[in-house]
Amino acid sequence: MKFLIVDDSVTMRRILANSLQDMGFREFEVAENGVEALSAFDHSIDFVITDWNMPNMGGLDFAKALRERDDGQEVPILLTTRRCLKEDLDQVAQAGVNHTLIKPFTPRVLQEKIHQVLGAFEGAA
Repeated sequence: MKFLIVDDSVTMRRILANSLQDMGFREFEVAENGVEALSAFDHSIDFVITDWNMPNMGGLDFAKALRERDDGQEVPILLTTRRCLKEDLDQVAQAGVNHTLIKPFTPRVLQEKIHQVLGAFEGAA
């Protein structure tokens, strides 16, 4: 499984990459914002983890743009954020995001969220 990690923080990209490697996932691409992520995304990406707040193009706009592409309509998207108001979650759903992960989080919680999202996709298949 290949991941696309999208976050403007180099530290967060490193934390996510290390956590994924500890879970046994070895393939991933990284991008600093939604604009870079759209360029990096291709059919080989199986799962997207994106931050909400980033310069140039944030996670919600990236998710919306990805869902408009033929090759991005079905890929699972996990959004990391510090925001958790009901209005925020409504925006997340409208953008086509599959699940949110509230910061700060542990590697165990990240793994649980990934499995929840993948389980939902397997259940729908």
